[in-house]
Amino acid sequence: MGFLLDCCHGRFVVEKNSLKVTTPDDLKGTYECAIGNFGIPQYGGTMVGFVAYPKANRKACKSFDDFDISYKAKPGAFPTFLLVDRGDCYFTKKAWNAQNAGAAAILVADDKDEPLITMDTPEESGRADYLENITIPSALITKSFGDRLKKAIDNGDMINVNLDWREALPHPDERVEYEFWTNNNDECGPKCDGQIDFVKSFKGAAQVLEKKGYTQFTPHYITWYCPEAFILSKQCKSQCINHDRYCAPDPEQDFSKGYDGKDVVVQNLRQVCVFKVAKEHKKPWLWWDYVTDFAIRCPMKEKKYMKECADEVVKSLGLDHKAIDKCIGDPDADEENPVLKTEQDTQIGKDSRGDVTILPTLVINNRQYRGKLDKGAVLKALSVCLSEDIQTNECLENNGGCWQDKAANITACKDTFRGRVCECPVVKGVKFVGDGYTHCEASGSGRCEINNGGCWKDTRDGRTYSACTDDGCKCPDGFKGDGKHKCEDIDECKERTACQCKECKCKNTWGSYECCCSGGLLYMKEHDTCIIILEAQSKNGATETGWGFLWVILFGVVAAGVARYAVYKYRIRIRAIMAQYMPLDNQGDVQSHSHHIEM
Repeated sequence: MGFLLDCCHGRFVVEKNSLKVTTPDDLKGTYECAIGNFGIPQYGGTMVGFVAYPKANRKACKSFDDFDISYKAKPGAFPTFLLVDRGDCYFTKKAWNAQNAGAAAILVADDKDEPLITMDTPEESGRADYLENITIPSALITKSFGDRLKKAIDNGDMINVNLDWREALPHPDERVEYEFWTNNNDECGPKCDGQIDFVKSFKGAAQVLEKKGYTQFTPHYITWYCPEAFILSKQCKSQCINHDRYCAPDPEQDFSKGYDGKDVVVQNLRQVCVFKVAKEHKKPWLWWDYVTDFAIRCPMKEKKYMKECADEVVKSLGLDHKAIDKCIGDPDADEENPVLKTEQDTQIGKDSRGDVTILPTLVINNRQYRGKLDKGAVLKALSVCLSEDIQTNECLENNGGCWQDKAANITACKDTFRGRVCECPVVKGVKFVGDGYTHCEASGSGRCEINNGGCWKDTRDGRTYSACTDDGCKCPDGFKGDGKHKCEDIDECKERTACQCKECKCKNTWGSYECCCSGGLLYMKEHDTCIIILEAQSKNGATETGWGFLWVILFGVVAAGVARYAVYKYRIRIRAIMAQYMPLDNQGDVQSHSHHIEM
């Protein structure tokens, strides 16, 4: 974070479940173990297996394949609960290696005598891609219990155990009450990515359960306050609002670039107010739509993480942005913000819940959920299941806040079992592209066949012009505009783009123009000029006279050519006759011959 942020002091309650040993007799009994904050606990159920302790790789920090060890259960055999030692690598690494070796669950024995702790995922520098793929449940057991299990295994005893998650969370009554504690920030790496992925996948189920009255959901946001000694520091000013009362870490962990922690706090506050206003209008489930849509439409990476973008999302969902702004109040005021003050107070643990210190945290019936944020696992923890008969169509109201072309009866709203999604459709083989929220546009060949591709089109006096092309919307020649909403006629005469020669007379028409020449001249459009023709003897016969004159000229040229050819042929004939009686200039060197006649 760059500096210390204080929060209210309280207590952290470790969520536990029962591990019951059925054999051997000297170990029979029920023991406590702490549920890991990864993997998928079998809430509401039990799992039976036997405990194995490896002879090598006992801390499970390396792949068991390297030691040619496998715990894959044969058909009909008990699954293996792998017991490993704490130390040398992350808890998640141990679980991943155990899972790959075929273990059904992992028990980590503490290496010191201390109260049980919650095994959490590592900080960002130690995170790996496999974290999201850990599915086996995990639990931490005390050192003394672990030592007893190892001793029994060394003696050759088979240890049968029963992992019981039925008491891990209170049994819900007719309505489950649960909270989701988070911190709105999309630049904190894999943990933030996993958090928004969970919201997207769980949204549909959450909305259905809320609408049908099976659950009561409340979102919460963790904020800190700045220590008094640092109130005037640059760090506090960039990370806090309301004069250092409510703070959040810098998103990029770099105070010199990007967004500040105070931007995150304001968005946290906005999301709480979105929930409050939606709840007042008896539509609390709209919070899921807002959070999902904001993450998609207003990400930090695209520099859209701001109020203007948030207001567009609010507007698309039909919420009252003025009521939300009133709820937010003035972030620069030197006074308590009642909404954030309540959030800070609620953060402190009460009864069986304990303080909320891990982000994100799911609290179900006042007990903290432990395990991977996975739709199936969370539904199991809520002790509810979904069926088709409680589905609802989110697109029926306000078109789900998605893009819609009413004229063409086309919408980007799709109702799915994970909630409505705004995705541009494919209609009659034509793909629409866009964000799905504010715009979708047909693309490629055939796009003009569907609502003219969403482009401008108009007809006047029997003439139709369209701006639709295969590449997009472009006003045709003779028009100007964006091609989508309008194309205006260009007045070529007024803008002096055509018919500008000295003798030209211009008349504008819709989409084109007409040009004529004065003085009997002929207009050549491709050259934008007038050419000379024979002056008409009468107004009605001007064109005919002009063409007649041209024919006269053409006839004269042909006659002259024929006369020259005749003269040429005549000269050739005379030359041939003269050549018979006298030598020509080019015959000077030819020898003369005498003819002798014998008598």
